[in-house]
Amino acid sequence: MTMKVSLSASDPLSVATDVAVIGIVEGASPKAGALAALSKALGPVVARTLKREDFTGKKDQSVELATNGQLKAGRVVLMGLGQGPVTEAQVRTMAAKAARMAQGTKATSLVLEVPYGVPSQTGAGAGERAASEGVVLGGYRFTRYLTGDRLPKSSLERVTLVTTGRVTKETRAAVEVGQRVAEAINLARDLVNEPPNELYPEALAKLCHDMSKDRGLKCTVLDKAALTKRGFKLLLAVAQGSAREPRLIHMVYTPADAKPKKKLVFVGKGLTFDSGGLCIKPAQGMEDMKGDMGGAANVVALMAALSVLKPPVEVHGLIGSVENMPDGNAYRPGDIFGSLDGKFVEIINTDAEGRLVLADVLAYGRELKPDLMVDNATLTGACIVALGMLTSGFYTSQDELAEKMKRAAADAGESMWHLPLLDELRDGLKSDWADLKHTADRWGGSITAALFLREFVGQTPWVHVDIAGPSMAQRAYGIHPKGGTGHGVLTFLKLIESLVHEV
Repeated sequence: MTMKVSLSASDPLSVATDVAVIGIVEGASPKAGALAALSKALGPVVARTLKREDFTGKKDQSVELATNGQLKAGRVVLMGLGQGPVTEAQVRTMAAKAARMAQGTKATSLVLEVPYGVPSQTGAGAGERAASEGVVLGGYRFTRYLTGDRLPKSSLERVTLVTTGRVTKETRAAVEVGQRVAEAINLARDLVNEPPNELYPEALAKLCHDMSKDRGLKCTVLDKAALTKRGFKLLLAVAQGSAREPRLIHMVYTPADAKPKKKLVFVGKGLTFDSGGLCIKPAQGMEDMKGDMGGAANVVALMAALSVLKPPVEVHGLIGSVENMPDGNAYRPGDIFGSLDGKFVEIINTDAEGRLVLADVLAYGRELKPDLMVDNATLTGACIVALGMLTSGFYTSQDELAEKMKRAAADAGESMWHLPLLDELRDGLKSDWADLKHTADRWGGSITAALFLREFVGQTPWVHVDIAGPSMAQRAYGIHPKGGTGHGVLTFLKLIESLVHEV
């Protein structure tokens, strides 16, 4: 069931709902605003509860108040926003937590007060859009394969966002945009959560084709014969051990009413299942390798979101989709293959397959002559060792691009860290028998993977994002559910927004 999100200028405590959520800035006076209104309606119990729970509005604090019929809301939950000013990311996170909390208590309706004065470079409705995104992201569930008693008996059906300003055409539009952007990110989550027997390269290509047709995008799919003819030798090498044939997916968003100000390429690694090939992975945790197409899922979500936002830039979404399996025809350590770029690559570890697929797709993207090329991939365990499960690492050769990525990630509220492209480690990719080895020593493995990819981008401005940690979550946190997260999409949208504004 699709969640209905609406906007109102009513007093949040006067709306009939199962639960009302109000954000409280740290140190807010109990004699003003929502706290004063609650005290008036519910009496001394409010002050006693806040004191008992030591609630001061600090970030991540929350306290619940039963209304006992004194208000139209069955329960009121106060959530700490921390010290101001309140940002879009904070509003989005608060809204996601509110929706997840409401859904967890079987509430079907929620009222959420949008904090006042959220700064934005995009005009009116920044807070309303962020809140709309948050409640849809927080209300996400993947229930496609649940039946009977396992199927949730209720869901959050109706959310009313209460603004402290006037309800205008712009703020209503912002709420609608926020909902549709969040639904696009939820599409990425669905794709990551799909089992590999249902989502394989051909199925992913069909989904992209159908989605593009529905949203006014162009989509071209290259099958195995076309890939062979074009010379995608590294991608085909990874795919040759699987009964499922590979696909290259090329989606294009072009603004309808303006000449594109820039041409951008976003590339996603689309390993719909990665067994490790002949260098097979341990059995424990292999089930999570259905999520090795998190980068591809992000590209699908990004293209879906762009069809809503309609920025004045041309964007190409490229996905190399394969399965990596240990068949008798599988590629081997010691094999040497050519590439679309022309370089020959010696295979060292068949479980380092993602960089091979990306190498050919990056070379293909380079031919489009973009102003910027960004790839994202669940690429290395080494990045998780370096940064943990909640943070992506990104690489670029240009300091200016690094600063843009930092700002975009900060504005989006997604945790990303700039890692160095250390040329001193480049020697580890030297092969005695070919132009390159595709892996180097264990140490600095995320860096050498990025250095390998750099060999295939030429002079194109380029950013590589290793999303191996936060692409899937072991537990719900922030705006993310357990399972596929769509981490990275909001940052890419902020990056595109910044590029548009600098023209």
